[in-house]
Amino acid sequence: MIKYFKNFMSRRTISANIRNKLMNTFSSYEIFKDTRLQSEASRQNDQRPHEVFYFHKVDDPYSHLTIQSVKKLQTSYDIKLRPVLVGSESLEALHEPTLYNHYCLQDVQRIAPFYGIEFQAKSYPTKELVSLANSILSAVNDQNFVDIATQVSSALWRGDSVTLDEISSSYFATTSQVKEKLKIGNEIRNGKGYYFGSAYYYEKELYWGLDRLPYLEERLTELGARKKSENNEICSLNLKAPKTLVSEKKVNLYYYPSLNSPYTFVSTKRIREIRDEYPINLFMKPVLPMLMRKMNIPTNKAKYILSDAAREGRRYGNEMKIIHSPIGNPARKSYSLFPAIDKAGKGFEYIEALLKASFQDGINIGDDNFLENLVTNLELDWELIKKDLYSKHWQKILKDNVEDMYSGNCWGVPSFKITDEDGSNSFFTWGQDRIWLLKEEIYKRLEKSHEKL
Repeated sequence: MIKYFKNFMSRRTISANIRNKLMNTFSSYEIFKDTRLQSEASRQNDQRPHEVFYFHKVDDPYSHLTIQSVKKLQTSYDIKLRPVLVGSESLEALHEPTLYNHYCLQDVQRIAPFYGIEFQAKSYPTKELVSLANSILSAVNDQNFVDIATQVSSALWRGDSVTLDEISSSYFATTSQVKEKLKIGNEIRNGKGYYFGSAYYYEKELYWGLDRLPYLEERLTELGARKKSENNEICSLNLKAPKTLVSEKKVNLYYYPSLNSPYTFVSTKRIREIRDEYPINLFMKPVLPMLMRKMNIPTNKAKYILSDAAREGRRYGNEMKIIHSPIGNPARKSYSLFPAIDKAGKGFEYIEALLKASFQDGINIGDDNFLENLVTNLELDWELIKKDLYSKHWQKILKDNVEDMYSGNCWGVPSFKITDEDGSNSFFTWGQDRIWLLKEEIYKRLEKSHEKL
């Protein structure tokens, strides 16, 4: 029974109807609002302070970024902070760990300068230094945790053993004490429905890293917890890319979507805007959903992904409404038509329409009448396109797309690749969270050409 629920998204362990019902429950805006109201009523009834948990993992690059914001959060809001030291991620929630570790380090190297945070590390810290860092923070009380953790994180990612040794002269925990501290931390984290470090938790909601910190700020502000002297966002990005860009040159943008990905659905509107507002050649590189690549998603991760994607969709004006998962035959049928439709120049429009049907309109995209109407609305010949229905040649195309995506240390969707127009100089990034970084990279490559016009 436990395994059944842990893998509820898997087509092998649950019916499509139950899966769809659960997905709609996790993404529901009405349930989201009700949960917030009930949580606040309970907090006030119990006369509890605004208690914010922060999960810190010493060798997580994102935790290095997020710890820089914790002190500012404490001084800007009337909150009680509960720092929680955590250890290894749940193996069930961590797909492709080698790619994951490479990507996380590279991603933080790229985005840290936009937050004005120093991060020069080219590799992960040694096990010895990680153990020392955990020993220090296992001995620190909650009141001193943020200050010491900030110092420890900077020293750890610099490989500065001297500084860590100095700090450990004041704060030191034995191996057994560290083990127990991390065990308790992981239990608290898991109990809150999360599985990584670098996240905040407040009253039934999770906020991962600096990417989601604005949501926590908005919520605390709405509840009257912001201190009157503080008005600025805690960590804002320093971006240069303009809304629109004109250039005599172009770059290639490769887009790796999946038909069962809520984050891919959320990304479509902004990718369409980049295509319309920036000088790019957009290439569609669809991939099979993770579940159809034999990866299982535990319930807590699925719940977070759906609730978070729904939150992001509302933020970017591409709201998830009624979900009908296309896992299985619906996805295979839809993918079978993609090569011909893409060749006709309508690949993006086709994928966008399929995702809208699945995540907004609650339509089974495997329905023949739906596919016929969609192809006709794209001003393509259904009689010609339908010849590829149930064909197999799309499978190799999607397999090649996955391998290309993996070559950039990306395993999930949506992923992206930017190259120069001749296909050289590849730049990979993963997630709809990094669409702003795509624009920055495009602008950087075309800035000189843009200045000539």
